[in-house]
Amino acid sequence: MTNLMNAVGFYHALPLSNPDSFLDLSVPVPEVTGHDLLVEVRAISVNPVDTKQRLVEPKIENQPRILGFDASGIVKKVGPNCTLFAPGDSVFYAGDVTRPGSNSHYQLVDERIVGKKPTQATFAEAAAMPLTSLTAYEALFERLAISKNKLENKGKSILIIAASGGVGSIATQLAKHVGLTVIGTASRPETVKWTKDHGTDIVLNHHQPLQPQLKKYGYDQVSFILCLNNTDAYWETMASMIAPQGKICSIVENESPLELGKLKSKSATFVWEFMFTKAMYQTPDLLSQHDILTTISQLLDQGVIQTTLSETIHPISAATMRQAHRKIESGQMIGKLVLENY
Repeated sequence: MTNLMNAVGFYHALPLSNPDSFLDLSVPVPEVTGHDLLVEVRAISVNPVDTKQRLVEPKIENQPRILGFDASGIVKKVGPNCTLFAPGDSVFYAGDVTRPGSNSHYQLVDERIVGKKPTQATFAEAAAMPLTSLTAYEALFERLAISKNKLENKGKSILIIAASGGVGSIATQLAKHVGLTVIGTASRPETVKWTKDHGTDIVLNHHQPLQPQLKKYGYDQVSFILCLNNTDAYWETMASMIAPQGKICSIVENESPLELGKLKSKSATFVWEFMFTKAMYQTPDLLSQHDILTTISQLLDQGVIQTTLSETIHPISAATMRQAHRKIESGQMIGKLVLENY
């Protein structure tokens, strides 16, 4: 292994129309310490969080910022405190928003937030999964405290707003797997089909008021709501549709104050999900992300859930990264977009 590696990064936050918004770089290969794995990256996925992070100015002057929060690859070296993996292992992970990302040929990642790559999945199929799977799993089973016992979920329902996206596609499959009635929002024929193919029982058109549509299916309220798009715009609707003692979780930051008082009479819960919290704050349950990815890997290999990969672009470069970010920012993505190979 040489001391330098290929990477895609930038020195300043710039619009995609600027050719310097992403640059092909040659940077030093990092050295492992502690719980670090050095992973040879084979495939990466681009998420909405990447497009948001691209607009944040790098904090260290004259040092490039390297994004990327989804990857699959092969372990090349392990740190002195590692016990979960060995060189040669195929892995997948979402990484840590506070460290250099996966848009590089080699990346350091804490083994406690890494899982073994599903054996039945290609590197591209695996790279599409970690961030969305961790987000969906934590949202459903940690934040919303949904039971994994199908009998306990009998008669319960969940509304997933933006069900055809990366997180929505996984959340739908997981919620269906534990016995919930899954109600998703979509509008275009292709997104409606995608959503139904992943297990949604009822599809509502998000361009029309949701509650009147839901009543046509015999539902006045839902047990759980997972909001994956525009918390502000859906707040009134969610407060109205959630059942007494129900729970709402959102992954989308609000721009205006939310009137939590609207939930008081129902004793309803509102909670955020941010997949990077555990790594960012080194929480005591950091290892749980390794456990979640292990579960996701097993469910994929068993055919219980399927990868949400919808498009693959070759190779990994500044040009293809700009192409990927444009697609994500268009708001027309279905499933997940992956870049593969340098």
